[in-house]
Amino acid sequence: MIATAAGSDRAARLGRFVRPAWISLGLALIVGGRWAATVAEAPALLVGTIFGVILVLLARAAGSRVAWPRPTGLVIGLAGAALLVALAIGASQLAGQPLQLVPKTQFGPWALITILVASAEELVLRGALFDALRDSAGLAAAVIVTSAAFALMHVPLYGWHVVPLDLGVGVFLAGLRLASGSVAAPATAHVVADLATWWV
Repeated sequence: MIATAAGSDRAARLGRFVRPAWISLGLALIVGGRWAATVAEAPALLVGTIFGVILVLLARAAGSRVAWPRPTGLVIGLAGAALLVALAIGASQLAGQPLQLVPKTQFGPWALITILVASAEELVLRGALFDALRDSAGLAAAVIVTSAAFALMHVPLYGWHVVPLDLGVGVFLAGLRLASGSVAAPATAHVVADLATWWV
């Protein structure tokens, strides 16, 4: 009887990790698919669109719900975006690279896909995966793993040199999630900061 109870306890503990494991596996497969499409030189806007849509489907399958954001989440997100953009501008100035205004010939389609991808990444990382990890392994694990995943998922596109910066940004976005209580704040900050890269 004691052995059966111990076995059930162990199975229950392991069962808590099933959800974060399959979300992580799904994310890895999706990122791998985007990397393969990029290497194959598929059209970037098409790849981004498909990537964003599949991430939204993963988030939905993992239990993330898209709801109208509360004003506090948007305000916290906009404040976070302002800080991220200010840091990017400061870094470019320190590097001696002045801000450049890029012609807006393709800005509309690029902006729509950027909004989709950044929001979808947040739904998966600071939404579904964050919740699953917090429930199974605790808050510290949720922050660390989602921040590391955020950094690593950008390596195929930008290289390994982005890992320290993206790791820091990931922790910052997790902080916005905790400060606001929802994924709206990190999603807003992520979207606005990504859109600002058109000019920074």
